[in-house]
Amino acid sequence: MFKPLKNFFWIAFIFPLGASCVNMKKAIYFNNIPDSTILSTVQKLEPVIHKNDLLSISVSSMNPEATQVFNVPNSSGSVPGYLVDRDGFIQFPLLGNIKADSLTKKELRDTIAKDLIEKKLLLDPIVSVRYLNFKVTVLGEVGHPTVVTVENEKVTLLEALGMAGDLTVEAKRNNVMVIREEESGEKKIKRLDLTSTEIFTSPYYYLKSNDIVYVEPNSTKVASTSRFTQILPIVISTVTLLFLVFDHFTR
Repeated sequence: MFKPLKNFFWIAFIFPLGASCVNMKKAIYFNNIPDSTILSTVQKLEPVIHKNDLLSISVSSMNPEATQVFNVPNSSGSVPGYLVDRDGFIQFPLLGNIKADSLTKKELRDTIAKDLIEKKLLLDPIVSVRYLNFKVTVLGEVGHPTVVTVENEKVTLLEALGMAGDLTVEAKRNNVMVIREEESGEKKIKRLDLTSTEIFTSPYYYLKSNDIVYVEPNSTKVASTSRFTQILPIVISTVTLLFLVFDHFTR
């Protein structure tokens, strides 16, 4: 009489356990990859400067007194630095407006040094340019979604994920999205597979400033958040309790 009820109990108990099992291969980076050397085909091109970038610019020369005027702290809001305005220019001491948008740091450095020499303001100046707002955003199934500020102006996708607390067990490792805005204003979306070594040769392996990384949840996470699986444990608990009570009073 109670055999069908008991069978139902065991099925109801085992089913959610089976459904919650995670495929371990999908939770591991770079599956079954032996010791090897991977030749990167990624060109490490220097990023160009964009509008709204915040730059640190310092100048030095053999004449410290003449150089001092070019190193007066410049403030753009609450952060010291040179903000590239909406027209793509920075305003530099004694040189006035200098076009910065679409130039690399080296090109801007050479432009400032050339202007200083041509206007006979300094002899053999040394100009240094750095980004103050090189950052990437990491969202989705990571330990702690965050905006990562990169001081050395170079970061890989794996490093950014590590700074965000790594992927969770419920992350989809074979479909990580990188959103990148190009100089033309176009937004490019690239999906990367972290279980494959092809990630190392992707032009998206090295992130650029303002890139957005989004990690999708895997099917297990999606299923666990559905209404059915939210209600199922309550139903199973209720059925189990009723079964135990009924079994106790019918012995």
